[in-house]
Amino acid sequence: MSPAKKNVRRKKIKPSPKKRLSKLQIGLLATGLVLLFPLFFVIKWTTELPNYRELERIKLASNIKVMDRNLRYLGTLPVTLPTGVRIDRDIVELQNISPYLPMAIVTSEDRRFFQHYGVDFIGLARGLMKIVMGDRLEGGSTITNQVIKNTLLTELSTGRTLERKFKEWILSVQVERYFSKDEILTDYLNVIYLGSGGYTDLIGVDMAARGYLGKSAKNLSLAESVYIATLIPSARRYFDYPAYRPLMKNLLSRMVEDGRITQQQANAAWKEQIHPAGWQVRYDRDGNLSEAELVNAKAKNLRPNRNTYASHFMQQLENQLKDVLPSNAFTADGGLKVVTTLDQQAQNAIEQSSRNARVPDGATLGAAIVDPYTGDVRAMVGQKLDVFSREWNNAAQSRRQVGSSIKPLLYATAIENGYQQYHTELDAPVNYACAGCPGGNYSPKNFSQTSTGRETTLRSALDQSLNLPTVRLADRIGIDTFKNKLQDLGFEVQGNEGLSLSIGTLESNPLKMALVYASFVNGGQLFTPNYVLKVENSQGQVLYDAENHRSKGKKVWTAQTAFVMWDMLRGVVYDRTGGLARSAQISGRLVGGKTGTTNDVKDLWFVGVTPELAGAVWVGKEEGGAMPVNSYSGVIAAPIWHDMMAGALSGKPYKNIARPAGVTYELHAGYRMAVVHDTPPPAEETAQTPQTQPETQPQTQPETTTEPQTTEETTDPATQDDGTMLVIIDSTTGYLADPSTVLENRLERRIRKEDLDKFVKPEETPEVQPETPEVQPETNPETQPGATVEEVPIDPSTPPSAETIPEETPAEDPGLQNPDQNNLDQPQGQTAPDDLTGTLNQ
Repeated sequence: MSPAKKNVRRKKIKPSPKKRLSKLQIGLLATGLVLLFPLFFVIKWTTELPNYRELERIKLASNIKVMDRNLRYLGTLPVTLPTGVRIDRDIVELQNISPYLPMAIVTSEDRRFFQHYGVDFIGLARGLMKIVMGDRLEGGSTITNQVIKNTLLTELSTGRTLERKFKEWILSVQVERYFSKDEILTDYLNVIYLGSGGYTDLIGVDMAARGYLGKSAKNLSLAESVYIATLIPSARRYFDYPAYRPLMKNLLSRMVEDGRITQQQANAAWKEQIHPAGWQVRYDRDGNLSEAELVNAKAKNLRPNRNTYASHFMQQLENQLKDVLPSNAFTADGGLKVVTTLDQQAQNAIEQSSRNARVPDGATLGAAIVDPYTGDVRAMVGQKLDVFSREWNNAAQSRRQVGSSIKPLLYATAIENGYQQYHTELDAPVNYACAGCPGGNYSPKNFSQTSTGRETTLRSALDQSLNLPTVRLADRIGIDTFKNKLQDLGFEVQGNEGLSLSIGTLESNPLKMALVYASFVNGGQLFTPNYVLKVENSQGQVLYDAENHRSKGKKVWTAQTAFVMWDMLRGVVYDRTGGLARSAQISGRLVGGKTGTTNDVKDLWFVGVTPELAGAVWVGKEEGGAMPVNSYSGVIAAPIWHDMMAGALSGKPYKNIARPAGVTYELHAGYRMAVVHDTPPPAEETAQTPQTQPETQPQTQPETTTEPQTTEETTDPATQDDGTMLVIIDSTTGYLADPSTVLENRLERRIRKEDLDKFVKPEETPEVQPETPEVQPETNPETQPGATVEEVPIDPSTPPSAETIPEETPAEDPGLQNPDQNNLDQPQGQTAPDDLTGTLNQ
C-alpha cells in the first residue's frame, strides 16, 4: 500500500437511525391480521357452499313415477343428493303426519322455528351464556340447521366446528328465503335419524313410528308423538325408558307454555299408557311407571322401508335423467312419468337368481341383461340380494379382472386380422422375456397346470379355455394390436400391460362385458347403455324420447367376424370338448358364452349371449379377497346366468342370427366351423400382418380336412330337428367308430337317421349293433378324451322338437333355401359330466 494512501483518513459512516413502528401502527397491523385471517376462511368457506336448491331433490323421491318398458308401474325414483345422501323412501307429507308430532318436535328442538329466519340469535346467545358459565355447549341449532347438516353438509355433520356452523348459518338463511316453513319442516321430518332398525336405520318419523310403536306417523296420539320427539336428541334413550320417561312430562309442560296444547290435553297424554316395542310396562293410575322391562331389543327392527325393487337399476336411471333433462324439469308441479328400458319379467328373474345364487361365503355378485340391438338395459342387480343389501352396484360401478372372459375378444381380433377358427397354436409351455416378472421371464400356464403338447385349433382352445395357445396367439398377432382393439371397444388400457392381458388382467364390470359380447350377435355393433325410453310431465308433454336419440352404435367388428365368434361361443356351450359352460344351456334357445376365473379365484365370471339378449354375471368378494380354490365359474357363475336368462326369455319370441355373405361352414378337426371367405381384413388392420399365415399352414391331423360346402346351406342343428343325427365315423373304415378307434381316425358326421344302418360294421353282432347309436360319452373327459357323441340335443334332458325349439323360417336366415339337403353341421353338445373339476378352466 502506498504511503499516500496510508495518510488518508477514512470517515466513519454513521448508521442511519432505525425507524421504529409506533404502538398505533403495530396495533393497526395486528388488527388487520386478525381481521384478514378469518376473512380468508370466510371467503374460502363461502366458495365451497353447496347449492341450497338441491333440497328440492328430496321431494323427487315421491315426485317421479317410474314405469317399465311395458308401462307397468315400478315405484317412485330414489334420488341422491350431491353429498351422497340417498333418499330412497317415499316422502311423507305433513298432511299424512299426526298434527301432534310436528308440534312436539318444534317445541323440543326449535321453539322459535316459526319466528326466526334460519338462525336463532336468541338461542345462540343463550348457548354462549352457558359456555361462559361453564356449562356444556347445547342449543342454538335450529330445525333448518339440522336439515342442512343431514343433507347438504354430511361430511361435516360429526363434529361442532366453526366451519360447519358458518356454512350452516349461511345456507340456512338461503334456504329460509327460498323454501316455506312447511317445506323445511317436511324435509326435517323425513331425514332426521331416529335410531337403528336392525336391517335399516330408522330415518324419518314415519319409520320411527312404525319401528317403536307399530303404527304410521299419521295415527300417533299426542303421548306417542311426545315419545318420538324425546328420542331425537339421542335414539339410545329407547333402551332406558324408565330414566327418560320424565322427559315426556317436561315436554308436555313446555307445549302447554307455548300454547300448542291445553293443560287438560297434557294431563290426559301423561296418563295414556303407551307401549314401546320390546318393552313390558305397567303404569299406575297417575301415569307413572310401576314396572318396565326391555324384553326384546330387536322388536323395533324393520325390514327396509325403501324403494328396493330394481334399486341398482334406479341408481343408473337417475344418473341418465340428470343428463337428458334440464334441472327445472325435476321440480315441476305434478311430477314426471318415466318409461324405462327395464323389463319387469327380466328384473324379477335376475333378482330371483341373485337371491337363489349359491356363492362362496363372504362373496356377492353383480349381473346385467341388455338388448343386443339397442343397448337398452333390461335388468340389473348389483349385489347378492338378501333381506338388506348394500347400495354399491357391482354390475355397473365395479372394476374387476375379467379372467378368461376376455379370450373371445382376442380371438375375434385374430379373426378380424385374417385368421380362421381352425388356425392352430401349440398347447405347450412357453417363456417370454419380461423385465418385471420373477426371473425375467413370463411363463403362463393352463388352469389345469398341464398341457397336451399338441397343435390346438382356436375353437378347441376357446372350448377348453387354454391359456398357452391363447398367449401364443396374442404374441403372434401382436399385443399392441389387441390393446388397440380393447381401446376401440371402450376398455381402459393402461398401456404397460404385457401378454398376460390376453388371459384376463383387464378390468371391467358385467354391464360393459354384456354390451361387448352383444356385438357378436348384432353384426358387430357396440352400443352404450340406455335406461330411459320416454319422459312425460304431468300434462302429458313428452320431455324426452329415446327414439329421437337412437344411434346405430359403433362398428367394432365386421359382420363376418361377429358371426364367426358367435359360432365359437356356441361351441363353448355345446361342443363335446368343452364342458365349461354346459350349465348355461337353455332349452329351446341358442346360447353362446364364456367363463372366466382370475388368479387366486378372486373373480368368477360368465358372459353369454343369445340372439335375443346378452347378459353377464360376476361373483366375488367386494373387498377383493380370494375364494375357495374349488370355486369354479362354470359351476357358480354360469348357473346364475342360466337362471336369470331363462326367466327373462320365458315366453318371449324366438330369434336366430342370419349368416352374413362371405361366411360358410367347413369341417375341421371334427367340428363344423363358420369360416370367412373372400372377405379381406378391414383397411385399418391390413398393416398388422400375422407372423404366420394360418390359412396356408398344412394341418397335421387327418380330421382337419376341409370338405366343400354349398353357400345355400345354413341350417343350424340347434334350431330344429331336421331328421339327421351326429355320429362319429372311423375314417379308415367308413363305419361307426367304436372304443378301439384311435382319436386321430375319428371324424364327426351328420347323417340321416334312416341311413344309420349303412354305417354299422357288418361283423358286429345284433346285440351290439342297436347300442352303437346310443353310446354316451364317459363322464370324465380326462380319462376318455375321445368319447364319442352320436346324437346330442340342445338340452341334455330335453331333445329338440317342434315344441321346444321354434322352427326358423327362410326370412330369418337368407341362406336357408334347402332344409332337406343332407349336410354336415355343428355339433350341439352333450350331457355334462358328473364331475366337472377335471375340465374346468379359466
